[in-house]
Amino acid sequence: MSDWMPDSAGFRVWRTLALVIVLSAFFPGAAGARQPAAAAATPSSEPFQILDNSFLVEEAFNQPPGVFQNIFGAVRADGVWSSSFVQEWPVVSERHQLSYTLSWAMGGGRSGFGDTLINYRFQALTEGPRRPAFSPRLSVILPTGSEGVGYDAYGLQFNLPFSKQAGDFYFHWNVGMTWIPSDDGDEGTVSIESPFVSGSAIYRLAPMFHLMLETVGVFDEQPTRTYTVTKAFTASPGARFGWNVGDDQLIVGLAVPVTWTVDERRDTAAFVYVSYELPFKK
Repeated sequence: MSDWMPDSAGFRVWRTLALVIVLSAFFPGAAGARQPAAAAATPSSEPFQILDNSFLVEEAFNQPPGVFQNIFGAVRADGVWSSSFVQEWPVVSERHQLSYTLSWAMGGGRSGFGDTLINYRFQALTEGPRRPAFSPRLSVILPTGSEGVGYDAYGLQFNLPFSKQAGDFYFHWNVGMTWIPSDDGDEGTVSIESPFVSGSAIYRLAPMFHLMLETVGVFDEQPTRTYTVTKAFTASPGARFGWNVGDDQLIVGLAVPVTWTVDERRDTAAFVYVSYELPFKK
């Protein structure tokens, strides 16, 4: 674990990068590729044409067979640009999905690549008239980050996402934790434990234009010489819109995440999202 303190420029880079790769739950993809169950053939209960392209809250849908997703996200906060790239692939069937996450940050006196995540997600439940979709995820965190940017240790993250449509609304809920064992010098081996909860409401204003409100709560424990627990709450209004290009789909999104911390500090960021799905077999 790097020895810079939470009030340093390096911490601002790490915190902004974490907003992308840890709190964002890796931008699950395959927009519009799956059709959830609809109770009746009315406009308000039709399947969403943009299904699972949220920014901070993970939806409970895996990639369908024959389609992979490329996802790019970037956030600017406190003068720091942080970005991530995710690629998701189905494995044999829609029940199993593998993906990887690459990230990098620039600004605040430090820049470089972040840690790499290898993600596996299992489609435990598909959505039905009386049940939500449920797709638990387990991720391995690899310490590939530059000094002062990544965790500098191997780790794990798990998330339990649920998703359910109600007319022109889609609701998503997450609960999970990031666990990073690390070496803190004189303190011996300690660990970062960061539980998080999140939820979102997506409103279908038009078939290819959705309004979004996402919220995330995080309890982040930093293993300095004395433990520091940071409580943060983020509310992120945004919108996403897209185009069907033959069998492919392009999605663009914008959001303004506002984060409040336990010391009553408020940070406002700008978030940009681009996703493009492609078939890899007919």
